[in-house]
Amino acid sequence: MTGFAGARGAIEGWDWVWDLRAVNGRGLDLRLRLPDWVEGLEAGVRRALQGRIARGSVTLSLRLTRRAGVATARLDPEALAAAVAALAEVEAAAEAAGVTLQHSTGAEVLALRGVMEAGGDDAAPPELVKALLDDLPGLLDAFQAMRRTEGAALARVLTAQLDQIAALTAEAAGLAEARRDEVAETLRTNLARVLDNSSGADPDRVAQELALLAVKADVTEEIDRLTAHVAAARALLSAPGPVGRKLDFLTQEFLREANTLCSKSGSAPLTRVGLDLKAVIDQMREQVQNVE
Repeated sequence: MTGFAGARGAIEGWDWVWDLRAVNGRGLDLRLRLPDWVEGLEAGVRRALQGRIARGSVTLSLRLTRRAGVATARLDPEALAAAVAALAEVEAAAEAAGVTLQHSTGAEVLALRGVMEAGGDDAAPPELVKALLDDLPGLLDAFQAMRRTEGAALARVLTAQLDQIAALTAEAAGLAEARRDEVAETLRTNLARVLDNSSGADPDRVAQELALLAVKADVTEEIDRLTAHVAAARALLSAPGPVGRKLDFLTQEFLREANTLCSKSGSAPLTRVGLDLKAVIDQMREQVQNVE
């Protein structure tokens, strides 16, 4: 099912824009356009999307920018602790030797190698990753809300198509019933013609063959299955959760019955109804590809 949602966010020093789009697809195809230097982001994004979206070709893009003039260096707590411990050890040793040292200033400590890490494209702060992932539930809520709105409209389209299929199936049933006596009379006439012009033919065998032809011309089973498929499709449309795959399979079954109906019709009016059925079912099958 198609859908779109966007979101903006920011923390100190960073701004970002999310863009989430989806079009119909048979399965779930995720295409992520994320900064590869933000470590740990892609795995979290995939989990979030897979937990909320079951079907479709989904593209998620993130545009991340660092504000101008914001310091990009960050403190390394482990390096700081090691540096402070080393300074304390030096000062203690100097005091024991009777040497007086000046206490180090904070700026001097920060200037020690490794205490401050220079930021860059390969150093995303952990709070940035957390803020980005925290943004996803709201983005997905907006995305699903749009898909629900479209889904309601799509359900109305599919329901109207099912109404057409049900009406055509009922028309086919009426035509099949109306031609039942005609088919029986035609078979009796053919049987009499064959027996009159076939010396030595086994009447029982001829009757069996004609009965087999009558069975092959009977479309009662196809009409019954079409009726059952309509009921099943209506139940799926009102069911919670993803039903796209089941509906897709059901439209294939609809088309199979319509094809068989056309091949067994034996009359122009019934063939016309079968062709109309195939046209509506094809239209329905295209719409079903948009259902999750």
